[in-house]
Amino acid sequence: MGYFVVTTVQVVSIAIFVITFAIILLDRIHRTIVAMAGGAVMVAVGMLMGFYSQEQALHAIDFNTLGLLLGMMILVRVLQQTGFFQYVAILTAKVSRGNVWFLLVLLGTITTVLSLFLDNVTTVVLIAPMTILIAEMLGISPVPLLIAEALLSNTGGVATLVGDPPNVMIGSAAGFTFVDFLTHTAPIVLVAWLAALLVLRVVFRSELAAAPQNIAGLMALDEKEALHDPASLKRTLIILGVVVLLFLFHGQLHLTPAYIALGGAAAVLLWVRPDVEETVSHVEWSVLLFFAALFVTVGGLEASGVLGLVAAPLAAVAHHNLLVACLLLLWVSALASAAVDNIPYTIALIPVIQELGRLGISTSPLWWALALGAGFGGNGTPIGSTANVIVVTVSEKTRTPITPRIWMRSGLPVMIVTCIVGSVLFALFFDWMLTP
Repeated sequence: MGYFVVTTVQVVSIAIFVITFAIILLDRIHRTIVAMAGGAVMVAVGMLMGFYSQEQALHAIDFNTLGLLLGMMILVRVLQQTGFFQYVAILTAKVSRGNVWFLLVLLGTITTVLSLFLDNVTTVVLIAPMTILIAEMLGISPVPLLIAEALLSNTGGVATLVGDPPNVMIGSAAGFTFVDFLTHTAPIVLVAWLAALLVLRVVFRSELAAAPQNIAGLMALDEKEALHDPASLKRTLIILGVVVLLFLFHGQLHLTPAYIALGGAAAVLLWVRPDVEETVSHVEWSVLLFFAALFVTVGGLEASGVLGLVAAPLAAVAHHNLLVACLLLLWVSALASAAVDNIPYTIALIPVIQELGRLGISTSPLWWALALGAGFGGNGTPIGSTANVIVVTVSEKTRTPITPRIWMRSGLPVMIVTCIVGSVLFALFFDWMLTP
């Protein structure tokens, strides 16, 4: 029987990574600071011990992922300035006519649809405050609405290349196109999304039975007043439409998603002419730096050979039965993403799957399993995804803050049900998952 020999270099790199990850989880120091410090230490130690260089660190950063996120952040910010998100929220609430269940379905659907093409984190940031105002006007609890928006956007976001940050990184690493996600994950996500909606219906049945108040006041709201600049909105939507269209054909056009997103950002800045300083100041630079620093840290693990050790057990299972390995990866990813933010987990797993490819294993189904597991698993806890954290933070300003217990009551069942649905459909259509 074979056994692993762990070198001093690998022990040191593992220690740096584990300490960095642990401090991030403690959440006492901003995670970007911790990640940058961890990356700097990994490079310094790597240079001293001869296993990692500054050039390797730069090469480890996935600039395609960062460019795509940056471009979409700029586009979303310009769209936000027009009042588009407030317009959509008010119009949606009026269409529901105060029916709480209908309101939950509509807000959840709108948030999901927007999250298919825009960053789901930003979408939740913009929709959540308006949701609270609508709930207060109707005299109902905002908790079911807020949780539904986060859970459904997390679930639905798995359907597209840009719908969820882990997908952005997976697509870049695996070379998957926008259409690849639509044909592989979107059908599974649609069924899982409907299942999640049914779970929410059961879990929040008492809250959804509450009689709303002041429906007349809600219907009196004029959604058009939320639009600050209709002309800029029209131009921004045109550019966004072109960007989405290019995403659909970027494989055939040989354009990277980052180029398309940054090109769209440049176009919107040229045509709409927003205040550039103000627009750029709202870009989530801390998130981009966090990603870059984690890429550097994980690059150190790869350079020291640690990821090869991690990949070996999964490779053994995959060689014996690839479907079992994929389902195992899906559930492990779901559980891990519930315990920690799915973004750093995905960054850590990407090189492991790449290592499996070098060992001669077909990695296409493994990538899809990772996408489904990380996306669905993020629903399990309040810290499972960034969107969850934002919803909980926003709720703390209301009379009914979302506690971990409240979240687990709905998030955990949704995670389990969607993972079961995803596993069954993944197994049924496994042959299709073998194709890129």
